[in-house]
Amino acid sequence: MSLLGPQLDAFLAIVKHNTVNAAAEALFLTQTAVTQRIKTLETQLRTTLFTRTRRGMVLTQEGHALVLYCQSAKLLEGEVLAKIQGAGTETIVQISISGPSSIMQSRVLKNLPPLLNKFPKLRFQFCFTDIEMRHVALKEGRVDFAFLEKEDLAPEMQSKNLAPENYVLVASSQWKDRPLDQILSQEPMIDFDPQDRMTLNYLKHYGLDQHTQHARHFANDTVALAKLASAGLGYTTLTEEFAKPYVDQDQLIILNQGQIFQHVLFLAWYDRPEPPAYFKAIIQAVN
Repeated sequence: MSLLGPQLDAFLAIVKHNTVNAAAEALFLTQTAVTQRIKTLETQLRTTLFTRTRRGMVLTQEGHALVLYCQSAKLLEGEVLAKIQGAGTETIVQISISGPSSIMQSRVLKNLPPLLNKFPKLRFQFCFTDIEMRHVALKEGRVDFAFLEKEDLAPEMQSKNLAPENYVLVASSQWKDRPLDQILSQEPMIDFDPQDRMTLNYLKHYGLDQHTQHARHFANDTVALAKLASAGLGYTTLTEEFAKPYVDQDQLIILNQGQIFQHVLFLAWYDRPEPPAYFKAIIQAVN
């Protein structure tokens, strides 16, 4: 077991096995994942750790210095590991989770705080991001868990298929008497950013995309989407769970009533041969 972290683990694996390919096989990762971790480490240290030769990866002087650091750190692991046995209950453990704001608010912030009753020393870092680059943060070891699309899952990752999010089409309650086709043809969509296709995917799914406007409003925050829609700036899609309080307070109405669009995400992480109890509890709590 190594306490040095995924980037230094990748560095030491290359030192030991001499090539990126051999290091990747030893770590059960892809060559790309190992290369990304080394590039991130070199960027953070502002140096070059290896040069490529016909004999494989050769350490630079800076790389040799880092090896000495890692060797010194390894000497302390025995003492530290004794404390880790009580991780989450006796010693502080920091866990970072990255996901889109909708599922973070409906699944994570609701389900994980109760774990603190059993693991009082557990500390969470909740990374809200609706930009589809969460798999990069997971590969680089910057987060412990990430909510990913199926196509972003890598073979070396472990994952849990979650219950789908049910998206509904919503607009201002001021428009409750307007026909759906009139709203779609006269009003703009509101989405997170130009890459966000959720509302368009919903409309295409129900054959409603033919007469919609191409120009959109953007707001990279779920609360902002709901507020802009309730103010009558356009229409958007929200999860049923997130939209419910706005609908109950008569700020939003659900268009195309009864028709949902299911969005499937996976909770992803890198496997641990002996995952600690708190790690298993997090996986079980998120559904």
